[in-house]
Parts: sequence; C-alpha cells; structure tokens
Amino acid sequence: MTAPGEAARRKPARRPTIKDIARRAGVSESAVSFALNDRPGVSQDTRARVRRVAEELGWQANSAARALSGERAGCAGLVLARPARTLGVESFFLQLVSGIQEVLSARNIALLFQVVEDLDTECAVYRRWWAERRVDGVLVVDPRSDDPRPELLASLGLPAVIVGGPADLGAPAGQDAAGTGPAPHPAAAPPLHSTVWADDSRAMACVLDHLYGLGHRRIVHVAGMPGLAHTERRIRSLRAEADLRGLDERHVRSVTTDYSDAEGAEVTRHILDAAEPPTAIIYDNDVMAVAGASVAAGRGIPVPGRLSIVAWDDSALCRVTHPRLTALVRDTAGFGRLAARELLAVLDGGPLRTVQGELPHLEARESTATATAP
Repeated sequence: MTAPGEAARRKPARRPTIKDIARRAGVSESAVSFALNDRPGVSQDTRARVRRVAEELGWQANSAARALSGERAGCAGLVLARPARTLGVESFFLQLVSGIQEVLSARNIALLFQVVEDLDTECAVYRRWWAERRVDGVLVVDPRSDDPRPELLASLGLPAVIVGGPADLGAPAGQDAAGTGPAPHPAAAPPLHSTVWADDSRAMACVLDHLYGLGHRRIVHVAGMPGLAHTERRIRSLRAEADLRGLDERHVRSVTTDYSDAEGAEVTRHILDAAEPPTAIIYDNDVMAVAGASVAAGRGIPVPGRLSIVAWDDSALCRVTHPRLTALVRDTAGFGRLAARELLAVLDGGPLRTVQGELPHLEARESTATATAP
C-alpha cells in the first residue's frame, strides 16, 4: 500500500537517452545520432532499426539541445500584453489561437503562449526567449501606432509575423485583389517581418453605411484600447465616413476602453447620460456590446426601439442575447491559420510579405432598426 504523500515524492520517470537506444538496437551512440538526424554514415536497415527502437522507447529530441546545436527549437511564440481579466470572456483570442495551433500542430510545432501586463514586459520576454533559444519565431499581436517590437525582433534576428498591421496600413499597391502578393517596400528600408492584416477601415465603413441608411445621425463608437493600430484605423475610418455624410464630431465620435465588460458598461452609462444621447452604438467587441445592451435594458431603453447596437466581432454571445445583436462576422480562426502559415513560410526561407485577410461582412439582426429619435 502506498503511504500518504509517497506518490508526490516519487521521482519522475527517466527519459530515454541515445545511450538507451544504442544499447537496445545493438549499435554505437554515433550511429544512433546519424540515424535520428538523417545524416549519412549508416545503412538504411540500421536507420530503420534505430528509429523503430526510438519509437518503442518513447524517445523525443531535446529541443534545448537541438537549439544549441543550431537546429530549430520546434516552437513558435505568442505574447499577449493585455490585462488578464479582459481575456476571460472574450472569444476573439481563443478563436485566433485555435487557428494558429491548427496549422502549427500539423507540423509538430508547439505554441509557447504568455500573457503579460505591458509592452515593456513583452519585449523582455522576447529577449529571454531569444537568449534561451526557446522559439524559432513569434507571432506579434495588437500592433501599436508607435511600436518598438518590430525593430527589437529585427535586432535579435528573431523571425516574426505582425498580426494586424500598422495603423496606417491600407491596401498596398502592386498586390492582387486578395492582397497576397509580395508587399512593396522602399529599397532603403527593407522589411524585417511579414504582416497579415484585416481591413478595419472598410469594415467600419460598412457598419456606418448600415446605420446611416437606417436614419441614425447620432452614433458613438465604443472603441478598444488607445494606441492599438486597429483601434486607430477604426476611429479614423468612422471620422472619415461621418465627414462624407456631413455628420459632425459632436454627434459621431469614438471613446476608447480596455475591451472589458466593466468599462463597456461604464462608458455606455456615461454616453446615455448625455444631453443628446446616441441613437446607435458600435462596440469594438462582443463582450462590451452585451454589457451595453444590459445597461440599456436596465434603464428601460428598448433595443432597437430607441437604441441600435452593433458588435464588431460576432460570437455566440451576440446570437443568444435578446434581441440578437447585429455584428461583423469574420473567420477569426481562419485569420489565425493565415498568420501561422505566414510564419512557417518565413521560417522556411520564403519571401517576406504583406497579406490581407478576409473582409468581414455585417450580419444585420434584431438589435438595429430605423432610428426613431429626432
């Protein structure tokens, strides 16, 4: 009978070594090394026998040792610099990571994921991963308007794919309609990473066109975190589209938040208290949209009778809320797969590119209707 606590004190099972494989296969350790690393020096029969024995013993190459010898670590990195409390109910990153993992796992590449509080800590993680040879490359999310990460990663020589693109990114000239051609770059400033991006500007134009067509002239955009490239693109697009329709900044504007339900609810309470409250609100994620709808319901403001609501990213939350929320629908997992494929292409020596993801489409549901306020 096992004594209490004995299992916790047991040593972990010893991992099989090259020496173990050599002993069981009846060959030298150098022959095992040649066979497992696809190097010449052993016969095909010996190579097959060694690999069979290695599989029977459950042997796996040591990633740290492989990295020290100049081989790949077999791992890609992803760091998320956001407050952890904002991630618990937001589905976007879960879907993005699922798409990334689907592509990486098909190549037996692990995903090393870490959540940090700020950008400085994120940069420190990259330096540590590089020094320890922990990852072969990284996927960089939430690009900033003034972003130190691309330059840092280039100085480290760490391959990267920027997911989202810079704030001023538009459809690059010289690409095909799908945005899949090599991105043009000035000869004096060659690119140091690949980029995948979504056209937030056209998506915002689609949302505003929908609301304007319903007669809405007072619209507030409850945006995400300030300084993020996609936040800046959406804010600029809202303003440009409003100007085209003669809507001034008093009646069509953006307010930044941290993406959380708490801030989404608080901002909604504030803007509904205005002397001229909006007749429509655009929320930068599903969580804030649901929180905003709850605030409106608590105040007896019918949706969409007196207030129309649009969520930027569709999710199950948008579809089970009553009324169901009008939302931008996009294949977020597909965007993750696209980013992962681009990183693998960079690691395989392919050209650095700027690739545009699929444009989301607006799915009108019960939360938007014709404006009734004067």
